[in-house]
Amino acid sequence: MRPPGRPHLLAPLRRRPESGAAPRSQALAPGPRMAYFSACAMSKVRNAKYQIGQVVRHRLYPFRGVVFDIDPEFNHTEEWWQSIPPEIRPRKDQPFYHLFAENAETEYIAYVSEQNLLPDTSGEPIRHPQVLEVFERDGRGGYRLRRAQYN
Repeated sequence: MRPPGRPHLLAPLRRRPESGAAPRSQALAPGPRMAYFSACAMSKVRNAKYQIGQVVRHRLYPFRGVVFDIDPEFNHTEEWWQSIPPEIRPRKDQPFYHLFAENAETEYIAYVSEQNLLPDTSGEPIRHPQVLEVFERDGRGGYRLRRAQYN
């Protein structure tokens, strides 16, 4: 489930008008303030280990899925996070992945921390019904976005 106000990765991007804003060259002009901002921003940058379309499996639980969106850090409700038993509760300062997931009984959407995922190398297709609406199979057992989905 996506928290309110968070745009979906596949939703069309809309640019906000820049009325009254400084020209881009001035807004990003180098200087002490920009250098400080860049240093702070760079210290928090973290690359996601998995990519959109990759098939992954959970490290502890018997399910797997296709990554369809990535949050650079936890972006769900506090209630959801607190519902996880403390002994297995993941850190918030890591990428979290939205998956079209499946287990032996059903298909669903999962939100999983990077620390709890491993690559799935089985090559088996994912049966989740939304997968083929968004992705097409590639030749390596993974998925790529359908051309109509690109923004």
